[in-house]
Order: sequence, then C-alpha cells, then structure tokens
Amino acid sequence: MGSSAVLTADSLAVMFERHWRALFGYCARRVGPDVAEDLVSSTFLVAYERRERFDPARAEALPWLYGIATNLVRRHRRDELRAYRMFARTGVDPLACDDGDRAAERADGALLARRIAGVLMELPARQRDVLLLFAIGQLEYVEIAQALNIPLGSVQSALHRARTKLRAALSEGVS
Repeated sequence: MGSSAVLTADSLAVMFERHWRALFGYCARRVGPDVAEDLVSSTFLVAYERRERFDPARAEALPWLYGIATNLVRRHRRDELRAYRMFARTGVDPLACDDGDRAAERADGALLARRIAGVLMELPARQRDVLLLFAIGQLEYVEIAQALNIPLGSVQSALHRARTKLRAALSEGVS
C-alpha cells in the first residue's frame, strides 16, 4: 500500500503453489469444482493485476487471496443460490466434490445436508460468506475480517448469527 515493494511474478508464483489447493477447496464448495478452477485462476490473475495494492508487510497473503476469491464468487451468487434451492428441494448436492466420500448420500446424511443447504440459501450474503470462510476456508476471525474488509466485530456477530440459525435448523426433527 504505502510501501514501494510490489509483488513480483515470482512471488505470486510462490503464493500460487502455496495457496492454490486451499482456495480451490473453498471455491469448489461455493460454486462447484468445474467453476472453482476458473475462479481460482481468476483470483491469481486479479492478484497479479492488483499486486501494487498488496501490503507486503502482511505475514500471510491467504486472507487477501480469499477476499479476491470471495468477490469473484459473489459474481456467481445467482447460480450458487439456485443450486442451494435445488439441493434443499431434492436432496441432491449439485456442488458436491467427487472425492470418494459418499457418506452424505446415506438417507440421514442427505436429510441433514438438505437442512444445511436450506439454511445457507436463506442466510444473508455476509453471514454465508463469513460462515463458509470459517468452515471451508478454515480462516481465523481476523483473517476473515481482512478477506472481506469488514470489522472483526462484524465477523464475530455474523458468524454467531449464522451458527444460531444452523443449530436451530439442525435441531428441528431431532427427538
């Protein structure tokens, strides 16, 4: 930002090697594995184009990259919400990664997944972004605040509200 140091193509290549997998996992859960690869590539393209805006004093570039990826995912919001609506109705997860883990296909897993998709579909965008950066991206609160460029308190309250809504939905039908 105020520094004269700018990311080089070489340092961006190191970031790519280091963070591609985490960004792909996050994006794949948000928009599906087919689109995720394009979004992650676009994330690094945007990072390169905006390299002069990156503060090299930061210890870690990952929150910055998650912020870029989240903004790109927002452009796909309509498709994401449409997929969650379909999942909530049918129980078939159109965004599932084919990683060999078929536990969610069991009847009880499918019902639980449908409830979660229904809650995700209804969450305000900020709560959904914060929850998914926490759960899928495994970012700390401070990193989520950096990624979304929002205050730490907003992250904490958004995550609390999202968790409360999830707990309520998951407790429905439990006897």
